[in-house]
Parts: sequence; structure tokens; C-alpha cells
Amino acid sequence: MPIRKKTAPRTWYRLDLSAIVYPTLQRRDFSSVYRLSVLLKETVQPDVLQKACDIALKRFPTYKAAMRKGLFWRYLEPNERPGPFVLPDVRNFCMPMSFKGNGRYLIRLYYYDRRISLEAHHSLGDGTGGMYLLMTITAVYLRLLGHPIPDGGFVLNVEKAPDPEELEDAYMRYANASVRPQRPAEKTYRIRGTREPFYTFNVIDGILSVRQTMEAAKKYNATVTEYLNAVLLYALLQKQEHDFHLKLRPVRIAMPVNLRRFFPSKTLRNFITMVYPGVDPRLGDWTFEEIVTHVHHYMRYYINEKFLRGDITTNAATKRNPLIRVVPLFIKDFVVRFFYSRVQDRNSSAGLTNMGAIRVAPEMEPFIERFDIYMGMPYSRRTNCAIVSFKDVLTINFASGIIEADVERRFFSKLVEDGICVTIESNRSYEEEE
Repeated sequence: MPIRKKTAPRTWYRLDLSAIVYPTLQRRDFSSVYRLSVLLKETVQPDVLQKACDIALKRFPTYKAAMRKGLFWRYLEPNERPGPFVLPDVRNFCMPMSFKGNGRYLIRLYYYDRRISLEAHHSLGDGTGGMYLLMTITAVYLRLLGHPIPDGGFVLNVEKAPDPEELEDAYMRYANASVRPQRPAEKTYRIRGTREPFYTFNVIDGILSVRQTMEAAKKYNATVTEYLNAVLLYALLQKQEHDFHLKLRPVRIAMPVNLRRFFPSKTLRNFITMVYPGVDPRLGDWTFEEIVTHVHHYMRYYINEKFLRGDITTNAATKRNPLIRVVPLFIKDFVVRFFYSRVQDRNSSAGLTNMGAIRVAPEMEPFIERFDIYMGMPYSRRTNCAIVSFKDVLTINFASGIIEADVERRFFSKLVEDGICVTIESNRSYEEEE
């Protein structure tokens, strides 16, 4: 009788603390999908890009994965199916991503002219993890074209096995504060926009000079992030004042903070938490200078290791609760979805994320013009804003599923008023704007 060889156990990964929520919010017309793009200086060759994707993706086991559902939790397991396949880009991107479609891959790779774009489901990781994948694919692509691009920065060594720390749920390592701070719970101002038809995604991109933006922020004694948060709050306040309203509500922004800045971790999965800078118009009229000062002090007070540790401890308490762990998944989904739609999503008027300055090896710089980031389709009627810079190019990408662009128009008008030159790009046509 032949001896049956034992097969190695399949590796699987628990969803990290943030990733637990994203599949729960999945709808026919909504997925938690974001997009990262790099604009090169030469036209992309799709066949070479496909080879680069196949080579690089093996280095990222939590991205080369499929979503599975158990009785109590979802998890990721290795995906050895063919794909993902490089595709020509589409006008309305960041579309819903089925867990069973696309060979069960939760990433997409697109090309258009000189642009390479990666879309990823937030269950796999945050924008930092996605940037490591995009830049590693781009580096391998350039190598296949004969350019000697070294490892380092966002480019990982595709010949080495992943560091175990890259695969960890870093939240659970640092969620050890002895107090759990309260969250803001009051409803905020919500934009009254006309929802676009399904599969319509509106983006408006502003391309600015980093130097000019820093000079404008310096006039208000603020950082670039503080200044741009204040500009968005200012635009939202103006929008609320001009909208029909029975009463004014607080205006607040949901801003992800990259926890790797405060807690050492190499994780490529989600490792962010949210802060909510905002102003309350019921207290009186706010000048722009007052908004900048308020945001400046809010950021300095809340964005530090102590408060952030307390915040992630609050998040981790639910996952660690032994009673909740044995509750069937369909009940967890119902409760999380209800809480998010009735409480969490109403805590903010808009979203804003700033990935900061992207730095690459000197050998790679000559091939790159700029980067773009899109937070994806908002869960409700609102606009999301994402910011990234490369050398002296600062890109501000707005994304929404509504027709009106009042907030974006007021936002960029304020930048121009402060002496910043802005170039606007959009996937909207002139006829649509009319």
C-alpha cells in the first residue's frame, strides 16, 4: 500500500483589526476600494507590466490572496489562480470588487498611456501597503526594460521571503493602553448632493507646486496637512451656509493617521486610525485664520503616541471580547453595518488622507512624473480627498459619487486666492458640467 505524503498546511491570515469592517460594508454598489497610480515618462508596455506583476506579487502573500468566510470570522488564504491580469484603464474606476470575481483576487492592475494604476480592497491593507506593492511592480517593470533599479524605500526585494512582521496585525501588538478614550458621536453636516447613476465615479484632480503650497501654509504658521485640512473645512462651512438648512451642524473631517510613524512596524496590512479635526459653526462665524489655528492645535494635541495608543486600544477591545468572538458572523455583520451607517459614517462631513512625500531611489526618479491617490467611492453622499507629493508636484485628488462639485470648486478657489497655481484635471466632460 503506497505511503501517502503529508501535504504542508495551507497558510491563512486573520483579517486585521481594520479589515474586519470593510467586507461587512460590501454592497452591490459599494466596495472599500482605493486606487494608487504612478505616472511614468514613457508609454507603458502592457505585456512587460504583466510579467512584472506576476514576479512581484509572489513577494506579497497577503495581496496574492482570496477572501474566505468562516462561521465566526472572515480570513485570507493563498490564491494560486491565474491572474490578476493587466487591463486597459477605465473612465469610472474604483468600482465594486466582488469577493468571487476576478479569479478571487482583490486587486486590479490597469494601464493607460504612461500611467500604471493599482486598485486594492481595503481588507488587504492600507495605502502604505498598497504603495509598496505598486512601487515594487513598477521597479520590476523598469528592470525588465533594462534599467538598473535598486531595492529600497517602497521597493522590496522580490527574491527574498517576506519578513513575518510584514504580515502581522500590528494593532494587536500595540493596543495595550489602560484607558479607552471616547469617540465623537454627534452628527455632522452632510452634503446634500444628487447621487450619480451606478458605475459613475467623479474625480477632480488638482496639480500644485509643493513649494507654493508650503509658502501658503507658512503664512498661517501651519504645516501643509494642517493648511489643506483647514481649506477643506472652510469649503464645507461655506457649502453648508449656502445650502438650505433648518439648523447648522458641526463640520468634521475623517483623517487617517499612519500609525507606522509612531509605532515601529513593517506591516503591509492596515495600520491606521482616524482623527476628526473640525469646527462648530454654532459657536459663531469662523475666519479662515481661526480655522487654521484650531486645526493646528487639534493635530498637535491628538496626533501623538499616547492618544493614538488609547484609540487603537478602544478598537481592539471588541475583537478581544470572548463573548463577541463566538457570535456567528452574520450577526456580527448586521451589528457592524448598522453601527457604521447610523453612527460612524455620520461622524464626518468628508474624508481627507495625506500620504505625504513619496521618495524613491535616485536611479528611479528620472522615470517618474507624479503620483495620484484616490480614496474610492464614498460610502454615503460626500466627497473624499487624497493628497500625495513627489519632488515639487503635489497632487490633490477628489472623488465622489454625486453630481455637484461645489466643495471642490470652493476648495481650489481658496488655494488660488492664497497664491497657489492649480492645474485641474477630471474625468467629467464639459457637457456634464453644463
